[in-house]
Amino acid sequence: MSDIIRRDPRAEWIARNRLHPLHAAMQPVQHSWMGPNGVIRKNVHGVGFIGPNGIKRIDRSGAQQGGAAKRTAAVEVQLPLHQVPAPAFYINVVPDMVGGRLSSHDRDLLGLARQLAGSDGAVLAVVFGEHKESAFATAGVDRLLVLEGHEFDGYSPEQRVQGLRAVDNQFNPRHWLLPDSRSGGGELGRRFAASLKERPATRVWQIKGDECIGRAGAGQEDLARPLPRLILAAVECAEPVSETRHEALPVELSTALARSLPRIEDLGAVAVDPGAIPMAEAEFIFSGGNGVKDWALFHQTAAALGATEGASRVAVDDGFMARDRQVGASGTWVTARVYVAVGISGAIQHLQGIGACDKVVAINLDPGCDMIKRADLSVIGESAAILQALIAAVETYRNGAKRDAA
Repeated sequence: MSDIIRRDPRAEWIARNRLHPLHAAMQPVQHSWMGPNGVIRKNVHGVGFIGPNGIKRIDRSGAQQGGAAKRTAAVEVQLPLHQVPAPAFYINVVPDMVGGRLSSHDRDLLGLARQLAGSDGAVLAVVFGEHKESAFATAGVDRLLVLEGHEFDGYSPEQRVQGLRAVDNQFNPRHWLLPDSRSGGGELGRRFAASLKERPATRVWQIKGDECIGRAGAGQEDLARPLPRLILAAVECAEPVSETRHEALPVELSTALARSLPRIEDLGAVAVDPGAIPMAEAEFIFSGGNGVKDWALFHQTAAALGATEGASRVAVDDGFMARDRQVGASGTWVTARVYVAVGISGAIQHLQGIGACDKVVAINLDPGCDMIKRADLSVIGESAAILQALIAAVETYRNGAKRDAA
């Protein structure tokens, strides 16, 4: 066994999610901390704590009854490894991989593939080009096929369809699963279906036995049909894999992939005003709350980062931001890949609205607020100073990139 200490992503997720039933068990025990007035506070429920009058306090944390040992054991538990040495069949998944990483839609898709694979089948993920993802194993991937090459860079649907045809000929999967999304999966799935001369099931949100249910009639009706070989699934089609880890063994194509003459030329990305992007579709949101005192600096930082602006309900009610910029259960539910919360304490309605965001960054003065607990990265300090330093860092980075290009 290796002596390397490995992270447990599931335990870290539980520790961040204060609504999870095991959240309290994952929190470290604090024996003392500094209060807002600089006074050192002591934990009156700590083990062996003696009060100012020499009286030993009663421990109600459960640590004396083995609570601390249970907490430590829970953090160190490894998810059971699911292995498929000789797959009876394959369920192929083509994730969008926006930004080189699995999105929440991709993880839902892998969860659906895991259901279809059962115990005898294997989930094969097909990824185009370079990626930055390191959590394929905990997402439910048994086999990983990376199709590398510059021909897959940018918008290259024809070359990708040819690659999928080669994978189909070699592995002959029972089902193909692609996200029915605007990030490329929806178009690629329909092109691939036309190439195979098969009729796909689109906007699928549920599978029951040999039947699938998809949205129809502008999302107002459900359409049930026999389960086809090619499935384009909608968001929340299944629960992501969270109870097992998988091998994610790399596989390769047995034959070289020939390059096709593209009929489509990719001219690169088109610059879009971040303020014109709807909140529900924004990938990068820079959100401000009651802790923001300099809103001009806030807008300047959002423009420097190229982010879509958002706000908490307090900031909207105070008139600093428009109502359509409000994030939360009483505003807009967002699914951004990066969500930066500046001066937002983290009310339950706001946390509900950002529950589907991949990465949350919190800038706040209070290290004990709920937004800090939810965040993947926290910066404790005055927001104005941090935003000024952030603008300076962005300008330094861009000037360095221009010099390197010259």
